[in-house]
Amino acid sequence: MSINTVEVIARQSRLVAHQLASTPESLRNLALSKMAEALQSVRQQVLETSALEVARARREGQSEAMVKRLTIDDKAFQYMLDRLRKVAQRPDPLHRVLQGHTNPAGLRVYKKSVPLGVIGIIYESRPNVTTDAAGVCIKSGNAVILRGGSEALQTNTLLTDAMIEGANDAGLPQHAIQIIRLPGHEAVGELLQMDDYVDVLIPRGGKGLIKRIAEGTRIPVIKHFDGICHLYIAEDADPVQAVELAVNSKCQSIQVCNALETLLVDKNCADHLLPPLQTAFAANAIELRGCEATQKILPGIARATEEDWYSEYLAPILSVKIVDGIAAAIDHINHYGSGHTDGIVTQSLIMAQQFEQRVDSASVLINASTRLSGGSDYGLGSVVGISTDKLHARGPVGPDELTTYKWVAYGNGHLRR
Repeated sequence: MSINTVEVIARQSRLVAHQLASTPESLRNLALSKMAEALQSVRQQVLETSALEVARARREGQSEAMVKRLTIDDKAFQYMLDRLRKVAQRPDPLHRVLQGHTNPAGLRVYKKSVPLGVIGIIYESRPNVTTDAAGVCIKSGNAVILRGGSEALQTNTLLTDAMIEGANDAGLPQHAIQIIRLPGHEAVGELLQMDDYVDVLIPRGGKGLIKRIAEGTRIPVIKHFDGICHLYIAEDADPVQAVELAVNSKCQSIQVCNALETLLVDKNCADHLLPPLQTAFAANAIELRGCEATQKILPGIARATEEDWYSEYLAPILSVKIVDGIAAAIDHINHYGSGHTDGIVTQSLIMAQQFEQRVDSASVLINASTRLSGGSDYGLGSVVGISTDKLHARGPVGPDELTTYKWVAYGNGHLRR
């Protein structure tokens, strides 16, 4: 794909972004409904195409985690449709008065929410990002340029073409949704240079991809770095609840960014909690790697290295460390964590509040699985990722997070004196 083609796409998106900014909520919601209908009409074709791409990934020796991320089966397809419809039901993120006052001279001043403009989404392996990204961008009045990985190119193209048809049928301007259709790194490199037209880039994929995008462009990037997620089991934790939460956090879906990677167990409950935890994880085929103190209680496990504490496994591996109280747990999390999702199991409100206030992460879970730190569980519907940045967005990036604001002042011939 030549620079001219990428530039044409970027220019078209810039032009349509100005139109999208003033579209009424009713039109954007109608577009989302029509997009879901259009997707439903190509369901079987998508399932068949995804199955072919999954089979190719297996032949090429891709990891099981990659294969799972690639797979669109009937359940996953329905989930994609449901998320698209849910985002349509969200309150309108645009044209909200965030702040307002009338100054002493009678000038009425407002701070109002507006779209960011043109959003470029660069992602790997997950075709569901195609529908999530388009849905969130349309809901928030942004034009979107999609660039998925070559491993799911045909599935992504089918999904995008259906959504384009639905959006156009609803009356949205052409080019509100676009996709870069050719594989290879050249097109991505050219997109990174389109800072005259693209307002924000959102990369979704491995740390290497995100680092390359952030370092290779002048366009602002909302980053989704590692999900090195922790769960701290405090000394007063309910044992049954602690085991259930730890297992769910790790095993419900091991290849996702909010899956548990390091379990911290208070030294005062380690002796009686670690054996049932080991049994539960063994039943789920999870390999444990522990600190020296953990090995003394569970002598059959491997020793955790310094590298393990920094690892996002996205695999059936869990590192375990015994800590001396909540302060040590918080220090470990703030030192080794990625600022994504961290949780505590405790019956103490004081400890829960201490953990919440001192852990520097986008999501903090109290007596809940780390797997709940996402757009659907937070009531956002579709999201385009979970940002580990602090600017511009943090945590799940939904329609509200893809807005900025402008200042508007209404006067009656007001002059500067």
